[in-house]
Amino acid sequence: MHAKQRVMNGKYMKKAKIENMRSEYVREDLVKGIRGKYFKQYQEGTNLVLLADDVAAVFPTEDSVNQTLRSLIDVAQRATGLTSRSTQRTKKRRTG
Repeated sequence: MHAKQRVMNGKYMKKAKIENMRSEYVREDLVKGIRGKYFKQYQEGTNLVLLADDVAAVFPTEDSVNQTLRSLIDVAQRATGLTSRSTQRTKKRRTG
């Protein structure tokens, strides 16, 4: 593969040439990227959930959402009667 080409969806794409850049961009202003600059933050990850307006009105803080979800998980686990011990017995019955 030629150095000025990249594969994208099975097709070759040429890199943009400097002379094809828009006039408002100055090459000197575009510094080289730093490899791995945000790698650690990416690895840590973030879970974001967008709440509907009516739900956000009831749960104004992150803690209120988490506390309510944990309570719901607890209720659901009690209602089904599943524990880690009972699920292990079920697995053993299935396999053998």
